[in-house]
Amino acid sequence: MSAQRTERLLNLLIALLNSRYGLRRSELREKIYAGGAASDAAFGRMFERDKNDLRDFGFDVETVTDLGWSSDDPGTTRYRIGKESNRLPDVELSPDEWAVLLLASQLWEQAALGTAASNALRKLQAAGGLADVELPAGVQPRIKPAGQAFEDLVAAMHAQHAVRFLYLAGSTGREEERVVEPWGLGSRFGQWYLVGFDRGRGAKRFFRLSRFTSAVTILEREAFTPPPGFNVRAELDSLPELPVRDAVVDVRSGKLLGLRKRGAVATASREADGYASPDVGADAGWDRLAVPYRDAEVLGEELASYGPNVRVVGPAELAAAVQRRLANAAAFIDAPVPPYSLAHAGSGKRTRKRTSEDQLKRMLQLVPFLVRNQGLPIEEVADRFGVTRQELESDLLILICSGLPQGYPDELLDIQWEEGHVFISQSMELNRPVRFTVDEACALLTGLETLNGLPELAEGSALESVTLKLMAAAGEEGLRAAALSGPEVGPGNSANLEVIRDAIASGSQLHLVYLSAQKDTLSERDVDPLRLYSMDNTWYFEAYCHSAAGLRNFRLDRIEDLTATGKPVSSGLKPDGGFPAKLFTPNDDDTLVTVQLTARGAGLADDYYAERTAPLPDGGLVAEIRFGNTAWLPMFVAQHGGTARILEPEAIARASRDWIGAALAQHKG
Repeated sequence: MSAQRTERLLNLLIALLNSRYGLRRSELREKIYAGGAASDAAFGRMFERDKNDLRDFGFDVETVTDLGWSSDDPGTTRYRIGKESNRLPDVELSPDEWAVLLLASQLWEQAALGTAASNALRKLQAAGGLADVELPAGVQPRIKPAGQAFEDLVAAMHAQHAVRFLYLAGSTGREEERVVEPWGLGSRFGQWYLVGFDRGRGAKRFFRLSRFTSAVTILEREAFTPPPGFNVRAELDSLPELPVRDAVVDVRSGKLLGLRKRGAVATASREADGYASPDVGADAGWDRLAVPYRDAEVLGEELASYGPNVRVVGPAELAAAVQRRLANAAAFIDAPVPPYSLAHAGSGKRTRKRTSEDQLKRMLQLVPFLVRNQGLPIEEVADRFGVTRQELESDLLILICSGLPQGYPDELLDIQWEEGHVFISQSMELNRPVRFTVDEACALLTGLETLNGLPELAEGSALESVTLKLMAAAGEEGLRAAALSGPEVGPGNSANLEVIRDAIASGSQLHLVYLSAQKDTLSERDVDPLRLYSMDNTWYFEAYCHSAAGLRNFRLDRIEDLTATGKPVSSGLKPDGGFPAKLFTPNDDDTLVTVQLTARGAGLADDYYAERTAPLPDGGLVAEIRFGNTAWLPMFVAQHGGTARILEPEAIARASRDWIGAALAQHKG
């Protein structure tokens, strides 16, 4: 969408909103499209396309005809937009409801739905105002979507386009191409699932995103209509959980403490699980373990990361999963490095390129926001909308030139910001926010549903009441939120969580015995706990570690022992930054590592807070990421099985190559 078209759409919208009886096509062509359409046919195509765009933005163009005349007669047909039918209803929320809603919106920090949630919150603020609230102490959950595939599937699902991808079939173990109508996405048993119509098989199917072996291609010319009343939660409730099986693995003596904690010494009774009985124990220097698991792909990802320190005895399905990941990682490492340049790369979080369509959507949110928040500093307005001051001023310059066709000065939008504060005195019927889009409704309503897994929120009335209010405000778009379902976020170890929460509230120090998976060691630490948060159902707490003399993040499921020391906290630190907490806090003395990611693994740039990214023609990217400990990066490359490799420093790239080569030799041996 060009800038010229953006201005035209804005003027068309204002004209149709401010016309009581409607405007004829001839009037619109003369006043809005003057000089833009060389013929009646060209004007007709342009006008129809613009009506579709306005519909995408939430405005339905009504057709009005004179009594007794046909709607096919352009001379008697008029067009207008109703002032109420396209607007978000006023939603009055209590402080407790706002607090719950803020938590729900912040679940989607590193997903496309995070932008949708922010947009929805701005609309609610413009409709009813944001109360001064405090987030509940120690309750900061968030959702970790399943990589780039999740982003692409959500986009296809809401646009109702079919998708194509390569899939590792669980029944055959073969990689197959699938063309699917994506009806819904949901999380069950710690895994994300796609539910949709498989066109090749002519039936509904369930697909685990962990078994996708390629990027998702959206087939923009392949439309579909989902079944009426589809609810992904109900569909996933019919799925049986995979049975627990035992894998037999050899582990180097003294290595992999976390895996040993879950496993047990293997015995001959494992023969029934489908592989040769391990009557002969592991070689000298190795220990043979039986490790319970449900999903071979999930365990295979973990075991691949351990490289030459583990080898799979059985079952064959698991051994194949590990070897495939290692072989893919080796192939990616050996592939030619594409040309790239980080000299002018964007900094901060990876974002898609801004378009004129994004600008118009933002301006439609900006006007009601300014009406509700008169006199804000221009820098604060820009920060609220996630743009630079220059981008915001570009929006404002377009807005002040927009209004009724050939209108007088009082028939144009009137906005001033010369003194560094933004005021608006004429809004031309754009003073109320547009109704929620499907993405916005999904982001908030799915987030609220996910919070039901937290007992302290589910037991209160605010969660239920704000959900009902948003369902009523969202209308039809709210019903489509049933196509998305989040994971459980309840803690697995509630005892440790309560001890940490009490220590945070009382300002007490804790002593813990902690398993560091990266270093494969147990350590004892005294820490000052600062806050709790979660990633899906994995809970963490941020604390000042006296041993490390700095902030650290600890997983609750890796705490071997936890006790109160009886001492008050002594660091004097507060939680660093706003919500949500970062799993990785880069420091200036960290190693700057250049990582290449495929299109399938591009989301890792956000997960590890890349400082700069440079896009590649194939949809992948090169990212610069700071790591405090680089010794585990060969594990990182092996785990991601051909979607990530180290380019610089050369020593780390070489270590990754050697690690994966040794692992492949170990498994083939």
